[in-house]
Amino acid sequence: MSIIRNFDKKLRSVGLRPTRQRLDICEVLFDRKETFHFTIDDLRKILKTKLHTKISIATIYNTINSFKHKGYIKEISLNSEKTYFDTNVTNHHHFYNETTNELIDFHDSDVEQLKLRKNLPGKKIKSIEVLVKVANK
Repeated sequence: MSIIRNFDKKLRSVGLRPTRQRLDICEVLFDRKETFHFTIDDLRKILKTKLHTKISIATIYNTINSFKHKGYIKEISLNSEKTYFDTNVTNHHHFYNETTNELIDFHDSDVEQLKLRKNLPGKKIKSIEVLVKVANK
């Protein structure tokens, strides 16, 4: 029951009413010990097969975008056609396996200090996230 209350608070904090469908989305995203990397389609399939929940794609997109804007999840765009979301919002990096479509976390300590030789006038760097694309041999 306390998990549902926490999800209820999380949904309300992003301006969403805690409907059964949104609570199911929260359960898939946040009721886990490990980081969860997913696409919208991955999330839709999990909701349908594991929780037997049918949720409109609009509800899924709206909920995910609200969580993203609040900082509960982060977006990782691989290209114009493939976007992942990550429940780990700390500064970290990723390997992307192009063969398996899998994102794998790695940490700042796994990357030597990066030196950028270009500045953008009027801009300040907030963070640097490395995405390394790999493929099976």
